[in-house]
Amino acid sequence: MPRQEPERTCIVTRETRPAEELMRFVLGPDGEVVADLRNRLPGRGAWVTPLKSAVALAAKRRLFTRAFKTEAKTSPDLAEEVEAALLRDLLGSLALANKAGSVIAGFGKVEGALISGEAVALIHAAEASADGRRKLVAALRKGRLGTISLFPILDDVSGDDLDMALGRSHVIHAALLAGPGGQGCLARWRRLRAYRGVGDAAESPGNVDGQQGKARGTELQD
Repeated sequence: MPRQEPERTCIVTRETRPAEELMRFVLGPDGEVVADLRNRLPGRGAWVTPLKSAVALAAKRRLFTRAFKTEAKTSPDLAEEVEAALLRDLLGSLALANKAGSVIAGFGKVEGALISGEAVALIHAAEASADGRRKLVAALRKGRLGTISLFPILDDVSGDDLDMALGRSHVIHAALLAGPGGQGCLARWRRLRAYRGVGDAAESPGNVDGQQGKARGTELQD
């Protein structure tokens, strides 16, 4: 008999979903609300739909205090702090993939990897020019027989962040290759996009800003 995944209830939408689809928060030693992105921190948890709007609403309505049944210190910038933590997690994963040899940088190398089909994701600095993006998409079309609409294109980080993650200067275009760390990097990228409400990830169950978003009672689970 397959093992049943634990379910938790979002303190904002009141929807019950598998724990892996929610974001866990705990109270730190000083009573401040902390996001537990890896679900490893000790203590009891409050669970929130992993959308920036949901986290902001939970902080604004003091739903963490209600959920923990004690005074919970919540930063007014909690939603932004969680977003920054998710971005750091993505950059850390990208750095590890780079050390494992699963990242290449430079327009020519990236173009070649796209045409050959070696690349599993394309990375642009947020400030990359439209012309450079267009040329690399053209290279991607040459290397793929099927649709390119589902091919991951990461453009959520600045050039400075890419420089730091990859340990080199002036990175504008890069590509992720199959190999160690690649899937973990893509998983963190998708999680960041989901949190920001971008693309398909924005279609999250529950109406965070409407009537369904008004928490009724509390839910506190380990």
